Amino acid sequence: MTVPTATPAETDVLITGGGVGGVAAALAACRAGRTVVLTEETDWIGGQLTSQAVPPDEHPWVEEFGVTASYRAVREGIRDHYRRWYPLRAEALGLDRLNPGAGRVSKLCHEPRVALTVLDSMLAPHVAAGRLTLLTHTRPVAAETDGDLVRAVTVEDVRDGDRHTVSAAYVVDATETGELLELAGVEHALGAESRAEFDEPHAPETADPLNQQGITVCFALSHHEGEHHVIDRPADYTFWRSYRPDFWPGPLLGFLAPDPRSLAPVPRTFEPNPDVDPLGVDADQSADAGDKELWGFRRILARRLHRPGAFDSDITLVNWPLNDYWLKPLVGAGKETARAAVAEARQLSLSVLYWLQTEAPRPDGGTGFPGLRLRPDVTGTADGLAKAPYVREARRIKAVTTVTEHDVAIDLVGPYGGTRHRDSVGVGGYRIDLHPSTGGDNYIDIGSVPFEIPLGALLPRRVRNLLPAGKNIGTTHITNGCYRLHPVEWNVGEVAGALAAHCLEEGVRPHQVQEEDKRLAEFTRLLDRAGVQRHWPDVRGY
Repeated sequence: MTVPTATPAETDVLITGGGVGGVAAALAACRAGRTVVLTEETDWIGGQLTSQAVPPDEHPWVEEFGVTASYRAVREGIRDHYRRWYPLRAEALGLDRLNPGAGRVSKLCHEPRVALTVLDSMLAPHVAAGRLTLLTHTRPVAAETDGDLVRAVTVEDVRDGDRHTVSAAYVVDATETGELLELAGVEHALGAESRAEFDEPHAPETADPLNQQGITVCFALSHHEGEHHVIDRPADYTFWRSYRPDFWPGPLLGFLAPDPRSLAPVPRTFEPNPDVDPLGVDADQSADAGDKELWGFRRILARRLHRPGAFDSDITLVNWPLNDYWLKPLVGAGKETARAAVAEARQLSLSVLYWLQTEAPRPDGGTGFPGLRLRPDVTGTADGLAKAPYVREARRIKAVTTVTEHDVAIDLVGPYGGTRHRDSVGVGGYRIDLHPSTGGDNYIDIGSVPFEIPLGALLPRRVRNLLPAGKNIGTTHITNGCYRLHPVEWNVGEVAGALAAHCLEEGVRPHQVQEEDKRLAEFTRLLDRAGVQRHWPDVRGY
């Protein structure tokens, strides 16, 4: 997409962060006829789907219901891209529910660039119409406030330091870390709350803002038997090769790791390009997490879905227990610590690759897979690692409504329970899935029920014109574990963009919409017409 060089001095809606939620917010506001400035720190919009290279984590009912119509359009756009341009074999081409990678984590595993193409295409008409200004390589660095309002945000080009200030009637924080909350002085939570605050059974006794889920620097691999693609030994390989966490059953660089749900030691298997028909793969995390066979877990291109000879290898995405990084927090400990965390996470991922290429045990009794090839063409980077780390946890607004473990955990509400919200603006479904943390916690992975997204969770208690559009809504450290996934982030972003546009049209504030039944009914009718599902049918949690 051609990106304009001029930065408007003012706009209806300013969205900082071009990830999943930011793109959804921009689309919703633009479709309502509003002018939008959308910033993105990397050169790829799409966040989790693209620059972080994470195939979508979704609930098992995703093909039938439980996502917004626009999110479904993204999914179908991805499938249509493969049907139009890839040499799929006839049996795959005819599948309504094509899974291009035949990965087990999702019913739609795909390459990051394909999602980027679809998202660019969806935004293109609004760029052409002049409604949308997209500024890549750009991040927020300051905010101007006036009482309970955010008047303007200063953004900076990360390449040359050039700065511009944009004033907006509404500001949306869709950054990966809730960065704008800090800049604008919006009251927020960070890390783990104490058990006493919300009486959550899985919360720690003592609050710790620096206890955050680990980040992951993902990368893509193919395998070419008989070839040699071994990278240079990473600078920190000696450390990572010997690192054994206290709560791990062996070295981190190894195929023995905890089962996230039971914490029992479970060996993972790794066999590149298995001779198994990918049409037989059924991705259903409610029945099988799918994470025990690493090559197929997050596979994003399955060679055997295509005509013979089209591809000489699958492509798999490495986002495994081996390369989760949790030694330093990404958020709240200062810029130097954040930079160190990302640098060390990158070294961990490179060390995982080097270990796989040189020392990992093979099924035939040998060691190392030198034919593993890093795929910078897939990630769009020179070094083959993802453009940005996968961030699971951000600053979270102190919200009108805070979603807690009591709203969603199966053990507390039963398999068909869960809080029903009068102000529901969407739905989601996923286990409460927390990865090992910077506070020394092992996995916290517990059953949850299909849940609703209350509008009150998108409203800061004090600030009137800032809306969250990602992992920064009013959840807790615990419930973030099920609200942080791709379709929920899209739903949150879509509602934030639609709400900003609606408030401008009606001359009201978001809090009035949430508080007053008549105004809430008017807004939810708009969501209903846009295909935003707000309540679940009778389905069981897992």
